[in-house]
Amino acid sequence: MPQVTFQDWVEQIRRGAIGSFPTDTVPALTTLPDHADRIYQIKSRSAEKPLILMAADYSDLLPYLNLRDEVALQAWRSMMDRYFPGALTLVLPKSDRPELLKMNPTPSPTIGVRIPNHNLARELLRHTGPLATTSVNRSGEPALLTIEEIRSQFPELYTLSDSTLQSHNQSPDLPSIGTPSTVIQWTGSGWQLLRQGSVEVDLEPLIEV
Repeated sequence: MPQVTFQDWVEQIRRGAIGSFPTDTVPALTTLPDHADRIYQIKSRSAEKPLILMAADYSDLLPYLNLRDEVALQAWRSMMDRYFPGALTLVLPKSDRPELLKMNPTPSPTIGVRIPNHNLARELLRHTGPLATTSVNRSGEPALLTIEEIRSQFPELYTLSDSTLQSHNQSPDLPSIGTPSTVIQWTGSGWQLLRQGSVEVDLEPLIEV
């Protein structure tokens, strides 16, 4: 099993490997956006389900977003300032970067973005840059919540060693919170709730689907 140090994990991910790391919601299955098709393969995931782009900071997300609408950009930034870092995913118009087509193979011109409220996750992301992410599980099955489950069912993934987790104040024996992020989408004039997760978001007006 590839249980590695912090630096080795970063180096492997930079080379296009697939790994897992803890977040503030459920553990993430991850790789570089340009290798996102490997996540679909390992999970047997439908191409109709886009992945989430996770980053350490707001500025890291900007190259992946369509920033032409200044009014919309202000609305996005307001929501980010209020809830990031945290368990909220914003579905926003994406830029024309080709690797995003591997993260969202659907015709939709959007991408989900998130900044986790988790020190170790953000530290990893600062070293790798934004990553394609989803939960660690086979498609249709519950998300795996502990490092032991992940290593048992996905032994090919690069995970952080127990000593590395402990050195970053992350106990390998404790599961994540187990509730996924709340997902909202920008409609062009407001926000639409796509999935209610662990964060209650104040949307005005609130349009449910």
